[in-house]
Amino acid sequence: MNLFINLSRGIDAINTWIGKASGWLLLVAVLISGVNAVVRKVFSVSSNAWLDAQWYLFGAVFMLCAAYTLIKDGHVRIDLVAAKLSPRARSVIELLGHLLFLLPFTLLMVYESWPFALESMLAGEASSNAGGLLVWPAKMIILAGFLMLFLQGVSELIKRVAIMRGMLPAPEQAGEAGMDSVPSSDPTHEAGEGQAPSMLETR
Repeated sequence: MNLFINLSRGIDAINTWIGKASGWLLLVAVLISGVNAVVRKVFSVSSNAWLDAQWYLFGAVFMLCAAYTLIKDGHVRIDLVAAKLSPRARSVIELLGHLLFLLPFTLLMVYESWPFALESMLAGEASSNAGGLLVWPAKMIILAGFLMLFLQGVSELIKRVAIMRGMLPAPEQAGEAGMDSVPSSDPTHEAGEGQAPSMLETR
């Protein structure tokens, strides 16, 4: 099981790095939007490429940060019933949700997005707007985003199984939603100030 926990840690590390880096694209999108507005009003000059770039960047942030949001348990949920259940019951619900909904959905989207993005790239598909940007990079980002979300679903599944086996603390016990602290019963645990080391050092 430790091998799978290490795999989960690796997936978390990659998706965390990509998610944090992709967040800066919002700043780029805001700057492009502001510059485009000023240039259009002051010099009466504009280009569809600037407009395309804005929604490309917004879409990239949405897709590339989805997996990181899952790590942080930031996706919208309504816990009217689960909040009253035991930690083990909540882990079972999470596990079934990942198995029956998240993983099948993301796998289907990866399967459907692959030919969709590949055909666009091979054809060199560009925007239908005059002076617009290439479209295939945006479609590739859709594929990458769902692939990352699928892998993060696998990571969350591993962590939930580890919680149910007592190898990781439940989020309520760990004091955070990341579920990435290794309990002291783990043979690899190093003595500290009463706290377990994080599975994901990049957080």
